[in-house]
Amino acid sequence: MADAPLLCVQSLSVRTADADGGRVLVDDVSFEMGAERIALVGESGSGKSLTARALLGLLPGGLEFDARRLALQGEDLLLATPRQWNSVRGARLSLVMQDPRYSLNPALSVGRQIDAIIRRHQRLAPARRRELIGEALTSVGLTDTRRVLRCYPHELSGGMGQRVMLAMMLVNGPRVLIADEPTSALDASLRDQVLDLMSGLVEARRMGWLLISHDLQQVARCCEHVLVMYRGRIVDRCAAPDLAASTHPYTRTLWSCRPGARTYGTALPTLDRRWDSAVAPQ
Repeated sequence: MADAPLLCVQSLSVRTADADGGRVLVDDVSFEMGAERIALVGESGSGKSLTARALLGLLPGGLEFDARRLALQGEDLLLATPRQWNSVRGARLSLVMQDPRYSLNPALSVGRQIDAIIRRHQRLAPARRRELIGEALTSVGLTDTRRVLRCYPHELSGGMGQRVMLAMMLVNGPRVLIADEPTSALDASLRDQVLDLMSGLVEARRMGWLLISHDLQQVARCCEHVLVMYRGRIVDRCAAPDLAASTHPYTRTLWSCRPGARTYGTALPTLDRRWDSAVAPQ
């Protein structure tokens, strides 16, 4: 990659904060990303979401992370103070979570919530903030902005709620967007729409996009590169269009375990785990 990476991660680990050194949950994760679309895939419990939260400095209590390097546009985040982390999150590094019902504040209207995230990171006149909010909502396909701004989260459909979340996370012009299973709360008819919207916006804005998913078919369609995670480690890396041809046993099994009309009523393949003792975190 000719340009410096937007995000650089070297030997990232997450462990429980126990006196005896803790139990390793994410082990030695390393990757770089520029203005590209990368997917982090794996089954539930493989460490995908913990990795994302470590990248944002948002691990839950009782967990801690360390890394040889964690840098955003060359800035060392390992040295960041809590105040510096707060200036990064939502401005240069943003996270879209799984379900807007649990991400949006139920007591505040959409307009007030988006305005609050702008005011946190930018000093702008009210008129300019209103302009930015309107542009953000329009960019995610919510053209009836005056009505949407007055809505409370419970008045939004699942698809609208996820579009509002995306508008909030993009309104300050971040360089990297992390999306943690952003379509898991949507029905099948809306999943492709939301992913296509995210992919198009990321590409148009020359951002980096880290998509966390367990759906390899979606990933193969909308991403460029894939990192496959198993038991806290990255065990396979490939170009997204080459997922179906991967020779790694875990990736091959994940790809084969996709329910559909042709597999209805039949047993899905299972993973031969004889190889996995070599990748299990200690």
